[in-house]
Amino acid sequence: MADRQALEEVVTFTSDLIRIDTTNRGGGDCQERPAAEYAAARLAEAGLTPTLLERTKGRTNVVARIEGSDASADALLVHGHLDVVPAEAGDWTVHPFSGEVRDGVVWGRGAVDMKNMDAMILAVARLWARQGVRPRRDIVIAFTADEEASAEDGSGFLADRHAALFEGCTEGVSESGAFTFHDGSGRELYPIAAGERGTGWLKLTARGRAGHGSKVNRDNAVTRLAAAVARIGEHEWPLRLTPTVRAALTELAAVYRLAPDLDDVDGLLKKLGPAAALVEATVRNSANPTMLEAGYKVNVIPGAAVAHVDGRFLPGTEDEFRTTLDLLTGPDVEWEFDHREVALQAPVDSPTFAKMRAAVEEFAPQGHVVPYCMSGGTDAKQFSRLGITGYGFAPLKLPEGFDYQALFHGVDERVPVEALHFGVRVLDRFLRTA
Repeated sequence: MADRQALEEVVTFTSDLIRIDTTNRGGGDCQERPAAEYAAARLAEAGLTPTLLERTKGRTNVVARIEGSDASADALLVHGHLDVVPAEAGDWTVHPFSGEVRDGVVWGRGAVDMKNMDAMILAVARLWARQGVRPRRDIVIAFTADEEASAEDGSGFLADRHAALFEGCTEGVSESGAFTFHDGSGRELYPIAAGERGTGWLKLTARGRAGHGSKVNRDNAVTRLAAAVARIGEHEWPLRLTPTVRAALTELAAVYRLAPDLDDVDGLLKKLGPAAALVEATVRNSANPTMLEAGYKVNVIPGAAVAHVDGRFLPGTEDEFRTTLDLLTGPDVEWEFDHREVALQAPVDSPTFAKMRAAVEEFAPQGHVVPYCMSGGTDAKQFSRLGITGYGFAPLKLPEGFDYQALFHGVDERVPVEALHFGVRVLDRFLRTA
């Protein structure tokens, strides 16, 4: 069981890590090394031997292994990223890199995404060192760089160049799961992620005939691009239910005593009320236009125009996604992947999922654990190259009115101290039994 020191340390570590500015602006503009050195030092104090690895100077990753008692058991990867998205201090109530603890809440960028989980991992590793705990299976700890961009300097680099460090790992746990979702009627749901939509960030290019803005031009690149972007934005993607989403809808229907009518998913979602937010983004693929680039002067028709689209596809639907984009863009617009990562799916009837469920239920007996699929993605995509099945499990017990999902990349990101305490207790319980 988590002791008083572990509960104090998880708060201290969260605050300390927030104060280390690891803003990832993309394009290589980030320095995770100070945070990596901090995490490595805390692991070394617990008697572990952390390895620091870089593909690019300053973009540092940390990997350590806790040996289990059963040499025949598969290893488990527990990972968290060290980088955070940018924050404008003027928009915040509390400075985003202060790590201030105010009124029982830790404030700052990374408080939920995901320096809180990093701190939980450190606190549990040190707890075990004090108590002489040895888990059943090897636990591989990884703190990664570059998750908030391409992951090329982080989990992608580790998976491609340092696979030996993850020998024996068949499953992994990381962010975006086991948090309290309040449905507004007094129920507490605890969604555990067992899948991720694939990432398809697209670049669209239309070409035409450059010319004077006052002349008739039937080969206008901007017009061609605009038409394609409008078609993409207005497209109604068909319903596609993966096994994870089917399980999520079935279990949510049971919680609300509804018939699990999967022949009328949209009707079922309406009946679920606020809880529908856990699944409605993952019953279909999506493609949202986000950026436009064209021209350099109002009276000049450019010869080319470019758009960017955030596409996401469910497991097993990438071919359909590609074919649909071919139809929507048409013959006058080319498209390509700017960034692509696989969709993931994990079994919800596995022993590991059952142990995560049991750990949450022990400390939140009034809660309802349900599986769900993430609409976005995590480092689990890159680690899947090593045959590692990924789950989202970063436990937090949150008070009513605390919108966890809105704080991801949002203003005034923060996490309650009690939520961190819950997280340490649940993570400790799960990893001891995993």
